[in-house]
Amino acid sequence: MSGFHASQCGFCTPGMCMSIFSSLVGADNSKRPQPPNGFSKLKVSEAEKAFSGNLCRCTGYRPIVDACKSFASDVDLEDLGLNIFWKKGDKKPDVGKLPSYTFGGGICTFPGFLRSEIKTLQQHLDDVNITTSKGSLYHPTLQNYTLCGGIFTFLDFLKSSLKYQRYHLNDANNTASKDGWYHPTSIKQYYELINSTLFSECSVKVIVGNTSAGVYKDYDLYNKYIDIGGIPELSSIVRKAEGIEIGAAITISRCIEILEKESKHMSSPNGSVVFRKLADHMSKVASPFVRNTASLGGNIILAQKKPFPSDIATILLGAGSTVCIQVVEEQRHITLEEFLEQPPLDCTSLLLSIFIPHWILDSQTETSLVFQTYRAASRPLGNAISYVNSAFLGHVSFDESSGDHVLSNLHLAFGAYGTEHAIRARKVEKFLTGKLLTASNIHGAIQLLKETIVPMKGTSHPEYRISVAVGFLFSFLCVHVKGIADPGKAFSTSPDDSVDIIEHDSPLTSRQETISGDEYKPIGEPMKKYGVELQASGEAVYVDDIPAPKNCLHGEFIYSTQPLAFVKNITFKSSLSSQKIIAVVSAKDIPKEGQNIGSMSMFGDEPLFGDPITEFAGQALGVVVVVEYDIVDLKPPILTVEQAVQNNSYFNVPAVFYPKQVGDFSMGMAEADHKILSTEVKLASQYYFYMETQTALAIPDEDNTIVVYSSSQYPELAQTVIAKCLGIPLGNVRVITRRVGGGFGGKAYRSFPVATAAALCAYKLRCPVRMYLNRNTDMIMVGSRHPMKAHYSVGFKSDGKITALHLDLLIDAGISEDLSPIIPSGVISALKKYNWGALSFDIKLCKTNNTSKSSMRAPGDTQGSLIAEAIIEHVASVLSLDANCVREMNFHTYDSLLLFYPASAGEESTYTLHSIFNRLALTSSYRHRADTVKQFNICNKWRKRGISCVPLIFNVSPRSAPGRVSVLKDGSIVVQVGGIEIGQGLWTKVQQMTAFALGQLWPEGCEGLLERVRILQADTLNLIQSGVTGGSSTSESSCAATLQACKLLISRLNPIMNKLRLQSATVSWDNLISQASQENVNLSASVYWVPEQGSNSYLNYGAGISEVEIDLITGAITILRSDLVYDCGMSLNPAVDLGQIEGSFIQGVGFFIYEEHQTNSDGLVVSNSTWDYKIPSVDTIPKQFNVEVLNTGYHKNRVLSSKASGEPAVVLASSVHCALREAIRAARKDFSYSTESAGTSPLIFQLNVPAPMTVVKELCGFDIVEKYLENLSAHELAS
Repeated sequence: MSGFHASQCGFCTPGMCMSIFSSLVGADNSKRPQPPNGFSKLKVSEAEKAFSGNLCRCTGYRPIVDACKSFASDVDLEDLGLNIFWKKGDKKPDVGKLPSYTFGGGICTFPGFLRSEIKTLQQHLDDVNITTSKGSLYHPTLQNYTLCGGIFTFLDFLKSSLKYQRYHLNDANNTASKDGWYHPTSIKQYYELINSTLFSECSVKVIVGNTSAGVYKDYDLYNKYIDIGGIPELSSIVRKAEGIEIGAAITISRCIEILEKESKHMSSPNGSVVFRKLADHMSKVASPFVRNTASLGGNIILAQKKPFPSDIATILLGAGSTVCIQVVEEQRHITLEEFLEQPPLDCTSLLLSIFIPHWILDSQTETSLVFQTYRAASRPLGNAISYVNSAFLGHVSFDESSGDHVLSNLHLAFGAYGTEHAIRARKVEKFLTGKLLTASNIHGAIQLLKETIVPMKGTSHPEYRISVAVGFLFSFLCVHVKGIADPGKAFSTSPDDSVDIIEHDSPLTSRQETISGDEYKPIGEPMKKYGVELQASGEAVYVDDIPAPKNCLHGEFIYSTQPLAFVKNITFKSSLSSQKIIAVVSAKDIPKEGQNIGSMSMFGDEPLFGDPITEFAGQALGVVVVVEYDIVDLKPPILTVEQAVQNNSYFNVPAVFYPKQVGDFSMGMAEADHKILSTEVKLASQYYFYMETQTALAIPDEDNTIVVYSSSQYPELAQTVIAKCLGIPLGNVRVITRRVGGGFGGKAYRSFPVATAAALCAYKLRCPVRMYLNRNTDMIMVGSRHPMKAHYSVGFKSDGKITALHLDLLIDAGISEDLSPIIPSGVISALKKYNWGALSFDIKLCKTNNTSKSSMRAPGDTQGSLIAEAIIEHVASVLSLDANCVREMNFHTYDSLLLFYPASAGEESTYTLHSIFNRLALTSSYRHRADTVKQFNICNKWRKRGISCVPLIFNVSPRSAPGRVSVLKDGSIVVQVGGIEIGQGLWTKVQQMTAFALGQLWPEGCEGLLERVRILQADTLNLIQSGVTGGSSTSESSCAATLQACKLLISRLNPIMNKLRLQSATVSWDNLISQASQENVNLSASVYWVPEQGSNSYLNYGAGISEVEIDLITGAITILRSDLVYDCGMSLNPAVDLGQIEGSFIQGVGFFIYEEHQTNSDGLVVSNSTWDYKIPSVDTIPKQFNVEVLNTGYHKNRVLSSKASGEPAVVLASSVHCALREAIRAARKDFSYSTESAGTSPLIFQLNVPAPMTVVKELCGFDIVEKYLENLSAHELAS
């Protein structure tokens, strides 16, 4: 992972390593041939799926994929990305430089902290006497366990054994289980247990994997838990002539293995297809972790018990499965359909097994078996629930008299469309049975299906779900009808040779181009990240990893679920009344010298607790559980920007932050040949989704002081907020931040309430208090990117040259200002990347009763760039011109650039956008690919592609920063800077800068200094005026401060160096420092770096091309390829900057395409978990991802001529959004008869943000299948 630069913030890295390790062990335990020396049996295709259940917000996944692929036996080394083992451009990568992989060696290096856990577990085992009929240390779940040799498997063995000891039940009346967990090992024992007095009048939960707790949070605690995973009958596999019976407690992963094995051993290809497709579909359910734990029966019981959108229940229903149920002493066999329809099982009944029949046809008949499963989900490889799923089975025969096919014995199963459980579409089955498969009959079946598939009230996207269900049935049936375009085929008509067939399951590929500089060595080298080995091993300490001090308590926020309501009463839920709750801390507990303040910025403060009125849903109230509200005599809450306008509810934007307009709009409109007036575009919000949620540990100390460990991008201001809240001096508050597990702006001002609440609790109770928000609470309380609503009016010439633009913009700021007043300048700065002729705007910052919005990676610029592209593409559509021609027509000249960016345009030689755009078009073969896309769209009815290229101009303003460099007696070097390491590689660049700068004492530099450098954590009492880490410029500011401090040290060391050189030709670093220490030279230099006049801001340039493909049946989006070229100046570390560019681009893809931030009617966030909120995963990134980092040479006003890289590439992700618009436009053109309304061209439409598959499907047309069939039916009648 370290060698492939595959870790940034590092919080997800241990999980990634374990997933890769798991895949390696699984592959090497297979019966495949031995791989070449140094490699594993893993295949590249498996490597890419190894961590399909893992999430990463920093890297964009590409380097993690490369790290995993480097183990694969079939890897092409030249396809691996930037790494430390060989340089890009080497004639041939040297496999010998890769760390050699050896399986089963019995030795695994592992973190030291695990050694103590191993010792503790072993000691506990020594005291445990587990006696069963199977002998010592037997555990039912370890029957097929293979010890691979390595600490991970050994640790798992120990823990599993302890688990068995803990749950084991020797006697039904055994009261040894103090925690209420029981583990029967037979059905008889199970029934003895539940019928015992222990279980009378108490709540019981029966579990196997208990993975349902991740979906249905058990806020009401159960008295007893029974783990039935150790009952042998529930884990049995019985093969019969009629089919296979699979125990209900068998995991989904094991079930997949069973089905795959069974399909290979079946003599009938017709029969094997059912098992093979069931296994393939199950491999897309949930994630590998869940499938390895969750049971087959548990999934089906959930589908019966709750409206759980189970894929497994649907596909087994389509395959004609039955189930076996144990009711006391009786076993019952019923169909799965009957099981799903009956009342949920209680504790007196057990699901024993699922029987899947063999579908074997007589080989003498001409009838064939067809079976197919479908799912529409936001992620191809799983880890996302389906909007709709289905499974179809039937017998197909050929009718010679008509030349058509006939279906019989149909099973049409549908689920997840907003139904209580999966169903058989019986009426549709009856309608189709025995009928000829023609367009008109399929159309009739679809009409009947639409009467059957009726989503329940409250189901999201009901029209989408119905339309997709129709599409699935059409896809299944149309294969057997001549003259119908099959959605399952690559092309509807034969294309010419120029069209590429890109398989959606083809391996991910990439290309990285960087230039390493030698002038400032080791600056400019693609060195691995500082501390990356600690991150990969899990030894890196984040705030919640700090061992709990003695008597440490845990605090939890409880928040309002209503806006604008009086807090009337506070009570505890009965399930928590028995828990040991130490105190309830609220606004009443704030010291009288303090203030109710939870956050602050230069624009205003935000209260810590709502008291006595809660102003927005999600506001902290204190440590409470149930709150009663009274909304009498309060105005209705303002939850939208439209309501804010109606109520005149705005925040002021200070004049200094309000952007300047350009030119005369009226004059520009008068020059225009064409006008577009008041067209709307909406942009929704985006949650930060850092891997480490908000966390803090507060420890009271002597003399009225307190120490707070906070995961914060702005410890300095956190210190101020805490001091104000407690009413104590700043000097009494120490805030310490070592590293942050992802920030993206969300750990700046939004980290303050958690740190302050923890400090208040600790201050009141005089004991340590830890707070660590769970994901749900974090998503509800913390805030997100600013939603916006824009209306634009634009005038333009017939050749596409724009003469004037006016923008009316409404920004939802939430309940407090936070940093919202700076957002307008970001929007307009991004908008100015084009020469609009004249630019005017009216921006209103709306105050609403929503959670406060704050800065998120490229705040304002991300939205402004999309608005600019929407305008360009609208103009192109009106004029029927190529959008990229319109873009280039409106690029800046250097003169217009000076007009739009007077403070940051720089010298003409630094304006590189034109050359970047041309270079990208050339290296990506843009023109050829655009022609290929057109040809593809002509030849394909149900899949369409789009390609688009967007430019980037991003304004960066470096800020002042402190720095201190100290050299100890032994020559080791410690560095302190104001910037926080949040994954952006700040520590790495500072380390390189220190080695470079101090090495200037020698003309040729000094080898070995790099390893001597240690970067210290941020401490607000040790290094003051640290400022905020953000705006993409903190790394360069910290490097500048470090360079300045090193120069100060060099000025002190130079006289010593000159003296030593008189005595010896060579002077070592150790000798120099030893002599300087003896002569009492101050070896610690502190500085406060301030940017020089003229370098306060500069422009970054780049461009991106993306090509996408959409599925018109489901709306599914595949990013086929993205190419980026980015001007990074003279990169301080090309590997770090490349990682920042790739990661920010993928985060931008999430904003523009995938991430739906949804709230209810009270403004409470409801997409508050990974179940509902989907960030990009490894299966949704571009199939081919190419990035070139340009080195544009020397610039005197920047830090060693470098440029920022953290935020700008987010903007380039709008290329995916624009390409998606082109693909949708192609679909609407093809189906224009179904989308065109009176007087409106189907090619002109707005694509808001985000644009997930549901939106794509809607814009392409919910009824396109019906219209297509109606058209074919009309031709049938005519012929």
